[in-house]
Amino acid sequence: MAEGLVVSTCLGGALLGSLFSGWISDGLGRRRAFQLCALPMVIGASLSAATSNLEGMLLGRFLVGTGMGLGPPVAALYVSEVSPAFVRGTYGSFTQIATCLGIMLALLIGIPAKNDPNWWRVCFWVSTAPAALLAVLVEFSTESPHWLFKRGRLAQTESELERLVGALHVKSAMSELSKSEKGDEVDAVKLLDLLHGRHFKVVFIGSVLYAFQQLSGINAVFYFSSTVFKSAGVPSDTGNIWVGIVNILGSVVAMILMDRLGRKLLLLGSFLGMAGAMGLQVLAASQIFSDSGNLYLSVGGMLLFVLTFSLGAGPVPALLLSEILPSRIRAKAMAICMSVHWVINFFVGLFFLNLLEMLGPQILYTIFATFCLMGVVFVKNNVIETKGKSLQEIEMALTPVD
Repeated sequence: MAEGLVVSTCLGGALLGSLFSGWISDGLGRRRAFQLCALPMVIGASLSAATSNLEGMLLGRFLVGTGMGLGPPVAALYVSEVSPAFVRGTYGSFTQIATCLGIMLALLIGIPAKNDPNWWRVCFWVSTAPAALLAVLVEFSTESPHWLFKRGRLAQTESELERLVGALHVKSAMSELSKSEKGDEVDAVKLLDLLHGRHFKVVFIGSVLYAFQQLSGINAVFYFSSTVFKSAGVPSDTGNIWVGIVNILGSVVAMILMDRLGRKLLLLGSFLGMAGAMGLQVLAASQIFSDSGNLYLSVGGMLLFVLTFSLGAGPVPALLLSEILPSRIRAKAMAICMSVHWVINFFVGLFFLNLLEMLGPQILYTIFATFCLMGVVFVKNNVIETKGKSLQEIEMALTPVD
């Protein structure tokens, strides 16, 4: 019960942070939003490390969760707004790679916890360091020219563009910004503007992409991976590290291919591969092969699922959303779409084990495979390719004129 509360409280904080991320990043700017997300992570992790009761742990995890919810949408916005069009996909993939490396490092740091019952406190203290570094180092980063331009700070916009693209390209970059940003009033964007009218389609696409990402079963695979590896006689720590390695390899390949094959093709291949990997899990659960054969299918299917997820469904949605959402609503719409991610993440984690017991692995994995195939159909019919296009070009192609 206590463990479930700790996880649920963290996810609740993430939902809250995500919901307000758009208003925070539009109000304070991308850099200050990064620093603000680091603050509750440092305080929350410190509180969790020092606490001696459940209430302190829950408060600490809630604070960390708010930082977790605020950070990813701001990162996606920032990368898309400061990156040149021809490498925006590559740069966007670094976020996913950093996440995978962070998970791997956390797994390695946590290994001594098996022998030291108080090691978890060290893990929490260590986790304050990346957040503190983020708060300090982002001070030396450029502010988003898009945000500055929307705020009417033209001199600062030109200064930051000079840092990003060089003095020779500032005039053309300012001209490009003015095509879509002119006249936009960030503060005028209301919640209802995102749920109906001309912006509804892109917000709907983003929300559904995140829904399919979570309904594909990725978190269920991560939750169940230790059990699968134990069945194969592999220690859970070793198995989880292998999952992390496969995740990183897939993310690196996605980074290389993102600006070559494009976002849409990677998404289609990813969802299709994930459906196939779930099919292997269904075959393993059907027990039609020998015990060793079923075990190989189960482990292979799980690793293939993680690999194909990291090639597209993992890194692409955040990057694609930051590209297709119009500048006027980009930050706030990202907040809504990311909130869908956290809500479904919560419910999958809450009900997975119960559904596994009620339905059995065959039916449950078949349901996950079906969602993956639905994702293929949705991407094919609704997602446009954004490779090599400026944010202004994408916005003018997607947003109808009033």
